[in-house]
Amino acid sequence: MNQLQFESSPYLKQHAHNPVDWYAWKTEAFEKARKEDKPILVSIGYSTCHWCHVMERESFEDEETAAFMNDHFVCIKVDREERPDIDHIYMEACQFFSGSGGWPLNCFLTPEGKPFYAGTYFPPMPAYNRPSWLQLLISLSKAFTEKRAVVEDQAKRLTELVQGSDQTFLRKSISIEAAGLSFGEPDLNQIFLQLKQSFDNLQGGFGGAPKFPGTMSLQLLLAHHYYSGNESALEHVCFSLDKMIQGGIFDQIGGGFARYATDRAWLIPHFEKMLYDNALLVSLIAETYSATGKALYREAIEQTLLFIEREMTSAEGGFYSALDADSEGEEGKYYVWTINEWQQALGPDTPEWIPLYYGVSPQGNWEGKNILWRPLSDESFEEQYQLKGSNWKKQIESAGEKLMEARQQRIRPGLDDKIILGWNALQCTAYAKAFHALGHQAYKQTAIRNLEFILDRFADPASKGFFHTYKDGTAQYLAFLDDYAFLIEALLEVYGISFETRWLDQAFSVAEYVLENFLDESAQLFYFTSEKQQDILLRKKELYDSATPSGNATMAINLLRLGLLFDRPDMSLLASRMMEKLQEAVIKYPSSFSRWAYGMNLLVRGIPEVAIVGPDAQEWALSMQKRFLPGGMWMASESADDKYPLLAGKNAASGTNIYVCKNYACQSPVSNIDAAFDLLKKI
Repeated sequence: MNQLQFESSPYLKQHAHNPVDWYAWKTEAFEKARKEDKPILVSIGYSTCHWCHVMERESFEDEETAAFMNDHFVCIKVDREERPDIDHIYMEACQFFSGSGGWPLNCFLTPEGKPFYAGTYFPPMPAYNRPSWLQLLISLSKAFTEKRAVVEDQAKRLTELVQGSDQTFLRKSISIEAAGLSFGEPDLNQIFLQLKQSFDNLQGGFGGAPKFPGTMSLQLLLAHHYYSGNESALEHVCFSLDKMIQGGIFDQIGGGFARYATDRAWLIPHFEKMLYDNALLVSLIAETYSATGKALYREAIEQTLLFIEREMTSAEGGFYSALDADSEGEEGKYYVWTINEWQQALGPDTPEWIPLYYGVSPQGNWEGKNILWRPLSDESFEEQYQLKGSNWKKQIESAGEKLMEARQQRIRPGLDDKIILGWNALQCTAYAKAFHALGHQAYKQTAIRNLEFILDRFADPASKGFFHTYKDGTAQYLAFLDDYAFLIEALLEVYGISFETRWLDQAFSVAEYVLENFLDESAQLFYFTSEKQQDILLRKKELYDSATPSGNATMAINLLRLGLLFDRPDMSLLASRMMEKLQEAVIKYPSSFSRWAYGMNLLVRGIPEVAIVGPDAQEWALSMQKRFLPGGMWMASESADDKYPLLAGKNAASGTNIYVCKNYACQSPVSNIDAAFDLLKKI
């Protein structure tokens, strides 16, 4: 076994038996490279990556290939989910070098860690207009030995490109202090029109195949509809969610969403299930349910959170990272059905319309097998098959239970059981928003339990910050900007369901830590890594949304909210400066900067603030929160509290009062919920 046997990452452990002499990203690997004057191969992937498994099987388990790698390179394996900072640097190098990226990511470095060549998957024999992996290794080893000056020059230039890429999307000057915000309502409308150009009006979502959920863009549309009244924005959110929930990307009997669809119609998923996707989608669906009350969204929330509870939750209260797409070496085998498997699971007395509900046929819809989906909405299905007045939905539920029981007898996909701080915070927020929408007490309890787990297990006493990952009782790797940004967001959301001010105070404390350790004062933006982290080539700023929202954009929104909650205009001003810097990029590329655009909506249109004081404060607040209010800040207390500006001096002597504020101006208090919503519509 190689050095990876001592690591905790499931992905690294998958490679512990390879004949390649893999190292983890540790000092000893770089010392070896410098001592032996060898180039470094950094191979980056993650445990549920299908093509990572393929390349391991084809090349990293091959004795001849491994021997050449061991003789001519120092080989390092990186789990991109454990070390996204490393992945960001070398993925940018790959994109500069080849024009594209992906995983597995294979990057070749000088002994000092500077990239001179990068690519993704390479086959064992020349194919797909690519050299074989061994051919590439031979060529790069020869270049490093015989053309060292060329290699060093290329590494220098590539490193400079990566280092300077932060400036690509930034405005060169800002004007906030001199003239106020330089963007307003016309810019927000332009963002919507720009985003609308990418609507798929046939199948929902954005663009063609492969198709990702586009959660941040849909959340932006939902907010835009609230503020502008634009019906097409809400229609596209609902149309897209309907298509996803009825599609194969949603596990129709087990709940939960796959990472993306390989086709335009959401039928054929890439079957891996990621925690962050499900967290983000539950948050979005919960908000959309609050705006529409549509039963389909309630069902999707409940089924997805049952999946999270059943398959992704640790005994300690943390959430696991991912489920693999593959089982028994085949993608999707756990989830699909032959017609014989279907009939055996359900028995001969199954009504003939049940396979029609799930789109099941003898010939199948994917490689001779059936991916379950719903070709029709429940309303259309009931009408078409004349089922109104029957108990057909209960029969569907019974069939689903039988199918689930049969599926659980199969060999399960691999579970990546590491627990990631930022992804857990996203899931915590999802539970809080689901509680707002549906009122299930279990969701509130789960959110609070998870947050307490995070604060306890991830805390780093040495740095007074947090770690990034946790597994088998050990937390490691300094947390990144995204971890802190999503944690602050979760703390604010959990305050909004519990009204315990300890969560607000913790959010403020974490924000102060981020300002101290991540802020680039000159750029007025945050680095992805803390100043305490010393084992990377350079510090980068991640600005656009990826699979998860931008950490910088999320911090800007956090600072807007904290600035209001704690009367800290310096925080609000920093948030404004950050958004001003990204203004041009957001307007031009809203699908890549949707979280920034959402923040710009809050900044321009104002964050609604609702303070409820009196004996019924919490009950009234929870009732009000069932309605959609984007970015809304809620405080509820039995009495005034001068520590928090929204509660300071608020009179509770005459019963329960609701104070509605916006843009630093408060309306006269009202004493019933409907009157409060009337005020919210007017301000």
